[in-house]
Amino acid sequence: MVCHVTEIALELDIQNASATPDLPGYEQFHRWAAAALAGRRTSAQLSIRLVDESEGADLNRRFRGKCGATNVLSFPYEPLPGMVDSDLIGDLVICAPLVVREARAQGTPLAAHWAHLVVHGVLHLLGYDHADTTEAIAMEGLERHLLLGLGFTAPYEDK
Repeated sequence: MVCHVTEIALELDIQNASATPDLPGYEQFHRWAAAALAGRRTSAQLSIRLVDESEGADLNRRFRGKCGATNVLSFPYEPLPGMVDSDLIGDLVICAPLVVREARAQGTPLAAHWAHLVVHGVLHLLGYDHADTTEAIAMEGLERHLLLGLGFTAPYEDK
């Protein structure tokens, strides 16, 4: 099944602060983010910052209190009281060299892993979580559905 993403007004800013070669292009990031937003938003603004491990580790320590880089960090936009709603949903930070290593270790095609992390991160920006078993089952099911719709194999399946 191939997903035909409903048109969404998506303003996407890609910031490349990584030395990792052969990163996905803007169109790929846009397609993956739009798929996660489809049916959930009609318009959105978000940034995706691609970082190396030092910046990823620093952000993970500062904002999550955890050592080392993680593959994706989500920073949802939270308007201050009294502010008008906007299309801004937040920022994603993706550690590019970690994505490459994880894909190799999992035997997953690189584009599929990138797509999964973008979808996963955007769902976090929309309020989805996996903090408990019920939330994890729901979020992982949605991720499987979206990745299959994008033409990738379902994540979380045994290889």
